[in-house]
Amino acid sequence: MSDQRSDEDKLLPRMRRKYPWLDHVVRANDAFTERYGNHYAAAITYFSVLSLFPLLMVGFSIAGFVLAGNDAAMQQLREGIVSSAPDGLGEFLANIVDAALDSRAGIGVFGLLLALYSGLGWMTNLRDALTAQWGQEKKKLPFVSTKIKDLLSLVGLGAALALSFGLTAVGGVVGSFLLELVGLDDVGWARFLLRLATIVLSLLANVLVFLWVLSQLPREKVAPRSAVRGAVLAALGFEVLKQVGGIYLASVMSSPSTALFGPIIGLLVFANLVARFLLFVTAWTATARENVSDTVAPPAPAVVRPTVELRRGGGTGFAAGAFGVGALLGWLSRRR
Repeated sequence: MSDQRSDEDKLLPRMRRKYPWLDHVVRANDAFTERYGNHYAAAITYFSVLSLFPLLMVGFSIAGFVLAGNDAAMQQLREGIVSSAPDGLGEFLANIVDAALDSRAGIGVFGLLLALYSGLGWMTNLRDALTAQWGQEKKKLPFVSTKIKDLLSLVGLGAALALSFGLTAVGGVVGSFLLELVGLDDVGWARFLLRLATIVLSLLANVLVFLWVLSQLPREKVAPRSAVRGAVLAALGFEVLKQVGGIYLASVMSSPSTALFGPIIGLLVFANLVARFLLFVTAWTATARENVSDTVAPPAPAVVRPTVELRRGGGTGFAAGAFGVGALLGWLSRRR
């Protein structure tokens, strides 16, 4: 029994030496656990759900002034946001977006303050979580300047997301227009290629967003090239989570008992999965060989312990010396 357990204990180290990717995943998981990844993900989930409606309300209020009179562009932006969520959350998120659109004109001071509070809380937790997963030391920062930087980061992330949604929506519209222009809008293979190009464009836009998140949101900025592989992995994993989340939410929504609270529960589950995955990808990126510096630990401090020996009497050495001195004195007295 002990031999079997010993072989199992030796299996993982042997597999890690054989497969570098497995060693990387294990190191990332250890870092994610040691740096409280699950706790930070829970905080991000809470503030994500809390700040969703206020941030959408403020965002569409700003977009309403920027895109005044351009209902088509506003509709494309709405469709881009709704399509970025799993299928089960599409209708629920669409209702939130429509409510935000209806109330954007009367947002008022209270809406701004609510969005400011919830958005800053969300961004602060996100930046602290990313900082921890990069292994950066959490420093005591001035309150006012830190909140201003968090606000600027929130605005920058909102602009990056709007650009991502806009590129996806515009790419689909431009592609459809080009197909109609050349008379291929009813051809199956042309529609398939357009769909494939839209997916690729969406992935590229997500890569850029995640690259900005992984490299610019930590308290101490990270070189973008160090986060490229993590951004690609995050974009691909996000699409997988959307598909898996859509299947799960479809099964949840089909039950009458969960139809009332299904969207809220689904939103919480999806937000938590995305937060955990994002933090794990950050830990995976931070534990890559090119991002880990080999530091030699300093030697342990030396402890000097002087040895003190206490002896009773003269000992053998003293007796031998005394005998020699006595013999010498006796010989000198005889000579006299």
